Order: sequence, then C-alpha cells, then structure tokens
Amino acid sequence: MALDAARSQEGFTSARATRVMAAACQAAGLDDRGAELIRIGENALFRLASAPVIVRVARGKEWLPKSRVEVGVSRWLWGEGFPAARVIEDLEQPLLIDGHPVTFWHLITEGGRKATYGELGGVLRELHSLTLPDGLVLPSYDPFDKQALRLDRAVIPDDDKVFLRKRWNELRDRYAELRFESAKGPVHGDAHVQNLMVDDQGRVILIDFEMFCYDHPEWDLMVTAVEHHSLGWQTDEQYADFVAAYGRDLYDWPGYETLRGIQEFGMTTWLMQNVQEDEETAAEYRRRIAGLRNDDAPRDWRPW
Repeated sequence: MALDAARSQEGFTSARATRVMAAACQAAGLDDRGAELIRIGENALFRLASAPVIVRVARGKEWLPKSRVEVGVSRWLWGEGFPAARVIEDLEQPLLIDGHPVTFWHLITEGGRKATYGELGGVLRELHSLTLPDGLVLPSYDPFDKQALRLDRAVIPDDDKVFLRKRWNELRDRYAELRFESAKGPVHGDAHVQNLMVDDQGRVILIDFEMFCYDHPEWDLMVTAVEHHSLGWQTDEQYADFVAAYGRDLYDWPGYETLRGIQEFGMTTWLMQNVQEDEETAAEYRRRIAGLRNDDAPRDWRPW
C-alpha cells in the first residue's frame, strides 16, 4: 500500500519510465545500457543502443488491454502484407513490469524524408478497406476512456480540473447525439501524419497502434481535419492532397464540430500529463487550455 502511494506521488516521469525499461530489458534478455529516451507521452519510447529495438513503456496497468491490442494488430497487419510497425516475434509480450505494460518493437531505420499528407490519406483508405480476421477482437473507439484517469492524476490547477470535467461532460452529451455516415471497420484511432514513418527503403510505415479499434472511419479523418481547419497546421495544398487521396473531407460532415471538440480536448489532456517534465511543455499546456476556454479564438497551438 505504501509502495502504491509512493508511485502515485511520483507519477509517470522519465526517470520512472527509465527504471521500468531497464527492468523489462533484463527480463527479456536485452541490454539496456546506452538506451535513449525518444519521447514521453501516453507511453515512454526508448531506443536501445545494443540492438535495433524500440521499447514502449505504458503509463500503468490500466493500459494493459491496449498493449495487448497493439501486439495483436501488429502481427495481423504484417500477415496481411500491410506496411506497419512490427513487434519482436520471439518474445511473449506485453510484459508487466512494476505495474507498467512494456512492449518491444523492431527499430524502423528512417530514410531522408517525412511522410506526406497525401500518403496519410492513401494509407488510411487502404487500412479502412481491410477485413479483420477471426480471433482478433478490437474495442470500439472510446474518446473518453482515459480522460477521467488523466484528470485525476494531472498536476494542474484545480480551476483547470473543474473546467475540464465540465467540458468532458458536455462533449459526452454531444457525442451521444452523433450519427455516423460510414460503416464500421478497422480504425487506427490516432491517425496523424507523425504516426507514419518512411524507412530507408522508401516504404511508408504505419506506427503506434495503442488506439486501434473497430469503429467508424470518421475517427481517423478527424485528426487531420482538425489540425487543418482549426489549428492551421497544414497548408491548403497539403490538406487537399489528403482529401484527394482518401476521397472525403470530414469538414463537410455535420458532426465535424463535435469531433473537433473531442479532438482538441484529447490533445490538451494528453499534453497535460507531462507538465511536470519541463517549462516548455507546461507553457504549451497553458496555450491549449486557454484555447479550450474560448472556442471562437484563433488557436496558436504548436505541434507536439
């Protein structure tokens, strides 16, 4: 009980994630010396120096079902010949280390460029056309499944928590009234262009399957639509390429404004988990919460 309290007080920091990563590598027979923390968000990502392997450490045991989905989706997509991130085959995973699910992935050696928005539209169109195999059970998309946990654990002012809980309830009411136009199928769930990588062979590879689900494809289209129409993160030409490759602009759908609210809320609560890491993250969180408080104001949010 005292140990659980200490963990809760510490939170999911880069230091804690590093300790979990080292213990997981020991359990898997891998050398963690020289491992580099690449990113910390919903997961902490480490690149090993001793082998071409990426180690993903999730925030807590509540993420174990999602880690299992990630592993199953990766194996399925590779079996389909779909260009996707690949788990290490000869390891039983995920491991649960000190209350944190840990998975191991082949390092993708990057080429000299980033994926384009046209390529993202094409990848999503191909993904949404796939048929799930028997035996792979995926959850429905739940845009609110981690929000209460994030708010409970976040190191933010109480006034922000009160506002965010109120907004959360408002969005849930609006979500209940949504009527989708498309049939359900495989959905990535976090389909921004940063979740594509171009390897040294020029292949465009889909990564990060934590939010993968079986639901309406609108959830994948909302990410780029909001980034363009609300945040201005793409040029008109880039967004036009995305729409042309996929074949649909979500902005024309009556449910867009509800999905916009859900996406911006999720982007803000995702970032607020790491306000204790550094002042740059804390400053971006303050920009985002200020934007949520004024729906009609221009967004000066930065990509993260």
